[in-house]
Amino acid sequence: MLNDSNRFFVLTGGPGPGKTTLIEALKVAGLATSGEAGRSIITTNWAIGAKPALAALFAELMLSWELRSYRIAGEQSGLVFFDRGVPDTLGYLRLTGVPVPDHATNAARRFRYARRVFVAPPWPEIFRQDNERKQTMDEAERTFHALVAVYTELGYELVPLPLAPVETRLRFVLSETAS
Repeated sequence: MLNDSNRFFVLTGGPGPGKTTLIEALKVAGLATSGEAGRSIITTNWAIGAKPALAALFAELMLSWELRSYRIAGEQSGLVFFDRGVPDTLGYLRLTGVPVPDHATNAARRFRYARRVFVAPPWPEIFRQDNERKQTMDEAERTFHALVAVYTELGYELVPLPLAPVETRLRFVLSETAS
């Protein structure tokens, strides 16, 4: 386990339950944040005209992005909040039926976050598809369950985010990380 893990907090869950909105609220509150790899990769690749990546290649891009984000976060002081983490790559691979390579599992074991991981449960009332989020609500729920399994197997304690407005979620996360 790397030394910074106790100050690195992950927000995970399937697509569409408000993780990125909460990350943005944490950023506005003056806290250090790290954006979601998948959405950033998709947006960047589309901007240069790249074709959608195969699942295994996309997972490698996500893993590289998350490892880079982890290293950058180590250069910051104080708490850092991640919109997904290294273990999300394992969940994505499992969900797509692609074998998880040993190096991805090793990365998830080595690059650790705070023991308590915030998980956003599926929230159909706010779920929306957009240019980057093509998944259905059913896929979002399956993603949620895959990620819960991965983080649990890796020994993290999952803390469900309340299905509440972003201000309430922000106060909840800040109170849970204050100790």
